[in-house]
This record gives sequence, structure tokens and C-alpha cells, in this order.
Amino acid sequence: MKMGYILPFNKINMDQVAQVGGKNASLGEMIQHLTAAGIRVPEGVATTAAAYREFLAMNHLREEIYPRLKKLNIHRVSELEKTSRLIRKKIMSAELPKQLQQEIAQAYPQLNRRRQSSFAVRSSATAEDLPEASFAGQQETFLNVRGIQAILQAVKGVYASLFTARAIIYRVNNHFDHEKVAISAGIQRMVRSDKAASGVAFTLDTESGFESVIFITASYGLGELIVQGAINPDEFYVYKPLLAKGKPAILSRTLGAKTQKMIYATGQQSKKIKRVGVRPQDQLHFCLQDPEILELANAALKIEQHYGKAMDIEWAKDGIDGKLYIVQARPETVRSRQSHQTVQHYVLDQKGALKITGRSVGQQIAAGKARLVLNPTAMHTVREGEILVTDMTDPDWEPVMKKVSAIITNRGGRTCHAAIVARELGIPAVIGCGNATALIKNKELLTVSCAEGETGYVYQGKLAYHIERTEIKDMPKIPVKISMNLADPEQAFNYQFLPNDGVGLARLEFIINDIIGIHPHALLKFSQLSSALKRQIRRKTSAYSSPLEFYIEKLTEGIATIAAAFYPKWVIVRFSDFKSNEYAHLLGGYLFEPQEENPMIGFRGGSRYLSEAFCDSFALECQAIRRVRERLGLTNVHVMFPFVRTVAEAQQLIALLKSNGLQRGKNQLQVFMMCEVPSNVLIADEFLPLFDGFSIGSNDLTQLTLGVDRDSALVADIFDERNDAVKLLLQQVIAAGRRHKKYIGICGQAPSDYPDLAAWLMQQGITALSLNPDSVVRTWLSLAKGQNLY
Repeated sequence: MKMGYILPFNKINMDQVAQVGGKNASLGEMIQHLTAAGIRVPEGVATTAAAYREFLAMNHLREEIYPRLKKLNIHRVSELEKTSRLIRKKIMSAELPKQLQQEIAQAYPQLNRRRQSSFAVRSSATAEDLPEASFAGQQETFLNVRGIQAILQAVKGVYASLFTARAIIYRVNNHFDHEKVAISAGIQRMVRSDKAASGVAFTLDTESGFESVIFITASYGLGELIVQGAINPDEFYVYKPLLAKGKPAILSRTLGAKTQKMIYATGQQSKKIKRVGVRPQDQLHFCLQDPEILELANAALKIEQHYGKAMDIEWAKDGIDGKLYIVQARPETVRSRQSHQTVQHYVLDQKGALKITGRSVGQQIAAGKARLVLNPTAMHTVREGEILVTDMTDPDWEPVMKKVSAIITNRGGRTCHAAIVARELGIPAVIGCGNATALIKNKELLTVSCAEGETGYVYQGKLAYHIERTEIKDMPKIPVKISMNLADPEQAFNYQFLPNDGVGLARLEFIINDIIGIHPHALLKFSQLSSALKRQIRRKTSAYSSPLEFYIEKLTEGIATIAAAFYPKWVIVRFSDFKSNEYAHLLGGYLFEPQEENPMIGFRGGSRYLSEAFCDSFALECQAIRRVRERLGLTNVHVMFPFVRTVAEAQQLIALLKSNGLQRGKNQLQVFMMCEVPSNVLIADEFLPLFDGFSIGSNDLTQLTLGVDRDSALVADIFDERNDAVKLLLQQVIAAGRRHKKYIGICGQAPSDYPDLAAWLMQQGITALSLNPDSVVRTWLSLAKGQNLY
């Protein structure tokens, strides 16, 4: 019998989207063209659009469906749901064409040659996954389908899913004619990820659109829970340029909670899959090993190169054969189309009482009334412009998600359904909050801010904010380099799009305090700690080979992320500059830090590194720098010492650095010194020969020049970097740098706050201004125009 209603994947390519839809065409394309490159795609067959149209015709369903849709008002949620249910019921009660049933039966023995195989029956609409019209999860997928009869029923389920409420709305909003959209069912052998892990890989950063990384999410079990946002997955970033060279390329790893997984439900006729809890000990470890992360990243890179565009890829690891498979690949259509010629910056004008925090999605701010929806049956209560607060979302929520101004969820990671839809809609979302539905009251006024970094904040009340828009195409030339001050590695991908000459100050304090959170001595002297403190540290560091390795590797990851974002431009990493009172707040810190009356001018900077009490901790920072430069090859990283009081101290620090494997001039390493103590200026001619240049820390230089504690509110009115005494010192050190032909930059707050001071510094001949990211464009344009734009 001639096969007309199904096609095997290995006979399909992207020229057949009209016959089998985007997803199935893509699977066939990869099997035909990427199998030789080592990419595994599970075999299967696809029903054709012709089979779907014959199904409608023989059951007289066109007359039942399309007149109803033509007169449907999609904005009436109850009417939409009623129409959707009626159409789907008629489809499920109809009979499939005999020829289609026979062709599936003929193909089944080959697909089931492993015996007792289970299948995924996936939907693939013929207008789906096109670059101009992609939206998360429009039609259904049926998992762990066993036997011919169950497959036939699932095929009808796929047909019916073309008429879910969300799919109907999608077509109307994207101006697709209902009658011109057909659907194909992909019948694909299931990968036994229920016994291993699965996830998603994007060939760019989903938040910023940065194209030089591959972003991978992973969790235990079948992949549905990641897409649904039911769990917080592990997350990995891989750097494409290093991957292409065959070098270690993993920039960062973030451990997700992974509290649940989806597995096969055995012995239950009505239920094919079920959720179960993940063992606590498994939650504390990554569900992928480094070689697997790199294998996935290489596969994603090959897929991107084949298609010539950014891709959204679903993968699964088979727990039986231990191999990794690609189960779907489609174009990424949100960030890859984003223009970076205009900088849009949301600024919160006031702060309110903090309600809750979570992971931020996007960089926007929104305010409005909370709409607490604890059950999908209450979705109809959502009103235009409200803030949706719920446990999690799935594709059934999309009709109401288009109405809201922001989304807050208890659960979910950055590739969950809520996150994907929020990015497409251009609205802020704070996800994975834990207990938002318990802390937020229905109809209370809230402000949702995703404009403050990786953490999303939900404030009580309606707070004022504004949006700044700046064109950054063809920035004017100015006689000074403009670089950035950065602390949070997760913001690096966003900020690298700004016009810049690199990073003039990368602070380690954020990584140590917010990401690591443990005092380095508590790790170096782990065996001496109390049992309670050991338990806390073990829980936080369990995904790494040892607590000490956790510290070094987290530093490495943070530095590498910033370096990769700006490569090949300079990234000057300042060694940690915590004061003793700040170090004491870290886990275990109180055991190792002295009590000081004035930590601001006490045990900090160079003196701390050289002391017997801290030199071992300093060595950990050096190890991290070496891993970034030597293992990853990111030699655009250079180092800087803070708070160096004397020339003798500077000489000892250079020797200490060399003893830790970092030698000035070797492998292009440059070593800088913060200029923030008046002695640094007064005898700059003695300091400068030891270094490749200075970076002026105007905050400390001002407080030590004027004798003002910058932490004291009592004398805050005296603190001013534009004071004549401070400017005299600035003038002197810039002149010294010019005499010695050395780099002189400034990384203090002053030029970010005062454009007039920035202009004065440029006139003095300073090499570089390192600014806070939010002031880069404005200061640059101000300097070019010679006037204050603030």
C-alpha cells in the first residue's frame, strides 16, 4: 500500500514544513544532516497535514468547527472555553481515516523493535515555529504512550489540541486563518529520561540576547516540569568561542532545587506519567556532569550552525543507555530579534516596603493590583493591567497572561513557561519566589521591579518609576576611554551591549558575599569547625568536590562570566576589599575576624593579604584568576590591588602575587593598583614603576583627604569629591601617570554622579573613566557635547 498519510523522520527535511509542521520537519532535518556529526535524534514517524484534512472531511468537522470560530469573541473567556471544549470533544469522538490507522500499524513493528517501547506523540502545526510567529507550548504532547490503540488515541489528542483556548487566541492574535492551519502528529520513541535527566538548551542568553553563550537548563526525569515551571532547574552557561577551540568552556553552574521529577506511571491505565519527589541528597548535586554539559553544548552549537540562527533545543538523557538525545529544535524568536541600538533603562524613583524576592525575568518595572489566582479555574477573574500572582503557569494560562502587566510565581526557573511568555510579552516576571501566594494579598497594590539585577523585587504599594531611552548607534568619539564598574556577573551579558572599552573595575565582593556567602577561612579550616557549621557549609557546597573547591570555582565562574562577556576587552579584577566587619557577616566569619573600632582604615587591602592570618585566603583568589587565564584562556583578565599604604607594602604584594603563580608581564598579565590613599599620590613616582598603572578610588581618597568617614551620616554633607584639595590630588596623580606613560583611570563613584567632574578629568588627560553602567551613555554624550545632560 502506498504510504500517503505518514512519513518516517529520516525521509523528512525543512522543505516539508507544509506537510509535517515545523517541529517534525526539524527532527527529520537533524536526522538526515546532523547524525553524521554525532547528534542523536530518536527515530519516529510523522502524520501528514493531508491526513489531518482527510480526518476533518470524512467526519464533517469543518462545518462544525470553523463557523463557530468565525463568530467567536476571544475576549469573552467563558465563551472561548466553552467553544474550545465542544470542538475538542467532537474531535475526540470522531474516527481516524482507515488508511492512516493502517499506515501507523505497518510502521509500528519497526518503531517498537526494542519491544515494549513507549512513545511521545508530539504536535507540530504547519504554521508553528516560524520566526515571525512562535509562542510557547501551543499544542499538546502525550508521553509514555504504549501500543497502537493508545498511539491512535494520542494522535486524535494532538488534533484536538489545535483548538485549545490558547491555540485559538494565538492564531487570532498572529493573524492566521484557522482553516489554513493544519497539524501533524510526531510519533517518536521516548528517551528514558525518567531514569536520568532532561532539559532545554538555548544558543544565546535568554535574558540579554548575548549570542556568545549556550544556556542549558537541566532537571531529573522527564522534561515537562521545566517547561511548566514546576521546578527550579540546574543552569549552566557555556562559552562558544572556547567550545569551538576544544577548550574547557563552562563559564558557570547554578544549582537548582529540583524538588520534583516526572517519571513513568506503571500499572495505571489512565495515568501515563506521575510526579514524585527527588531524594534530598540528589537535590544537592547537579544532574549533569561537566563532560555531558560540554557534549550538549557542542550539539547545540552544531545545530545552530546548521540552521544559521539562534535555536531553542529540548534534550533528554536516556537512563538506560546513558546517552544524550535531541528531541526538539526550533528557532529562538524573542532575544534573537532584539535590537541593541536603543538602550531602554527602567529606573525606580523610590523604594517601598519589600514584600518578596525571586529570579528576575526581563529588566522592566510594572505597578498595579495583585490578582491572586490559586487555581486555574479562577483565571477568568484576571483583569487588564493586573499583576498575576500564582503558583506556576502552563500554556492554558496564556489567554489571561496577555492581559497582565507583570507575573509573580512561587515556582519556576528562567526557562519555565511563565518566563518564556513574559519575555515574549515584554513584561517583568519575578519567578521562583517560594511563597508569593501566601505573602501577597488579592487586590493589594504592588510594584514589580526586574531592573535591579538578577534578583526580582516585589514592593508594597505603587511606586514611581521612569524609563530612559537612548540611541547608542554611532557614539561620538571622545579623547578618553569609557569602561564600566561591575560586581554582578549575571549582569555582564546585558551590559556588554553598552558602548564601552571594557571593565575598569570588576569587584569580587559581590561574588564572595552573594554567591559564595562563606568566609574563606571557614573552608580552609573546615575540620576545626563545629558540627552545626559544618552541616550548613556542606549543604551549600555539596555539588562540588570539596568546600574549598566550591569557593575557588565560584570565584572562577564569576570572573570568567564577566571576562567572556567583554572579551577581548580589558577586565580589571580587583582583589577582595572587604573590611573586617563585612567579612564577619559571612558564614563562619565571626570566628576569624578581629573587632575593630574603625574597619574603614584598619585590616583591609594590601595589609590583609600580606598578613599570616589571611594570606592563604588571598591565595584562593589567585587560584581562581589563574584558572580563568590559564585553563579557560581568558587573558583579557588583569588584576588590581586595593588599599596599598606604602611602597614597601607594594613591593611585597608583587612578590606575593608571583609566589601564587601570577607574574606581571607573564602571559600578558598586567597588574594595577588602586590609588586611594593620599600617600599613593604624594609619592606616585615611587609606586608607579611597580605597576602597569593606577585606578583612582575617589571614595576612599576623598574620605582620607578630608578626614571624613564616608560611612557616617553625621558628616556626610562634608564629603565631596569635587573639593579643591581632592581635585589637587587628582591633578597630581594624572600628571604623574602621564610622566611615566602609565594607565591612569578612575573607578570611584564621582564621575558617575558628576558629569562636570568627568569633563574636568578628561581635560586633565586621564586615560579612562570607569563608570556605573547606568551612567555610561549619558556621561559619554555629555563629554562629547561639552555640556551637562543631567
